[in-house]
Amino acid sequence: MAAASGDELNAHLVENARADRARARGPLGRMILFFRQVFRELRKVITPTRRELTTQTLVVLVFVLIMMGVITVLDFAFGTGVTFVFDRGA
Repeated sequence: MAAASGDELNAHLVENARADRARARGPLGRMILFFRQVFRELRKVITPTRRELTTQTLVVLVFVLIMMGVITVLDFAFGTGVTFVFDRGA
């Protein structure tokens, strides 16, 4: 089975949306349409493997630690600078 091009997929999505919109007339129909579309999108979600999850978690933790260090250094530098500028007369 050949892969469909992006234009074909978009045309298919537009066609489905129009068909769904034609069926959804009132507020209840729009709510049902919304949840139907949400569940369609949720079927496309791929759960990461344990290894991917561990790797991504470690990347986030390392990034947070690096940012904590940068902010700590900047905080110390600005605090020292402010103290130097405003405490000269004391």
